[in-house]
Amino acid sequence: MDTVLNTNKVNNWEGGKKPMAASYGKLMMWFFIVSDALTFSGFLVAYGFSRYKNINSWPIADEVFTHFPFLHGIEAPMYYVALMTFILILSSVTMVLAVDAGHKMQKSKVVFYMMATIIGGLAFVGSQAWEWKTFILGDYGAVETHKGEILQFVDKNTGKRVALNDFVEKTHSDRIAHESHNGIWFKSGEKLPSYSIEDVRHSFIAIPEIVIKGEEIQENGHKVVYSKEESIEKINDAVNIVEGANLIHNEYGNRLFANFFFFITGFHGFHVFSGVIFNIIIFINVLLGTYERRGHYEMVEKVGLYWHFVDLVWVFVFTFFYLV
Repeated sequence: MDTVLNTNKVNNWEGGKKPMAASYGKLMMWFFIVSDALTFSGFLVAYGFSRYKNINSWPIADEVFTHFPFLHGIEAPMYYVALMTFILILSSVTMVLAVDAGHKMQKSKVVFYMMATIIGGLAFVGSQAWEWKTFILGDYGAVETHKGEILQFVDKNTGKRVALNDFVEKTHSDRIAHESHNGIWFKSGEKLPSYSIEDVRHSFIAIPEIVIKGEEIQENGHKVVYSKEESIEKINDAVNIVEGANLIHNEYGNRLFANFFFFITGFHGFHVFSGVIFNIIIFINVLLGTYERRGHYEMVEKVGLYWHFVDLVWVFVFTFFYLV
């Protein structure tokens, strides 16, 4: 018996055998997935650490992601993000069905389900592009103090945010954009905000119903709202107008939130877009009958592993950015 066992051990390690009955290509895909998972883990840990260190000024997701296409002015917190998540998860289901059809050598079903997966991936990438555009452009506007604190404007009776366009009048100052002919230190001019800080300050003081909401999160989970007197003190400390979000300014709160949002969701979006390209290439090969001639649809299974991975990563990104 011992002799037989030893012989089996030698045979298992002498080469030419598939570990765990998996092909070389499938194992390499798993190695890539594990390494990429470690990369995303590092990004999300860095995000969690930064949020913990700046918890009092971190934006509240329900107050940031409130937009839905064609429903301007209607607050629908998290609805659009939930729809994006549903689309991506549904595309993962169609990929499972495509792989299953490939195992059964059913070309027509593979074509149908891979087409559905590609459409789902494109819908997700398009939705993410719209979300980025909305986040970058902003909707309300805010002001920033010399210490970097973001001050938002709300109606003290309803608690809802008030846009700069709703109460600011352009009456108090003329502004000149910095151009190459009017500045000896000119490098590149920035687009001027819609209003000057003087316009905002004068208009705000004249309307008693509008007060300021600060960055600090209270025990009830909401940002602090100041009285009119306190708000006037705050507005007198404002130095910049902030409209939308970018890597330098963020009307929703701490700029680190915007930095991580753009980087992590953009990195994941690049993965989804790459997955769509891979799926299109495999889809064309399916149409050409390449895998029928090979006698198997393993390439569909390989790209399916990658697609399930990007879906799973989005579940964690969704949890960290939108739910926690």
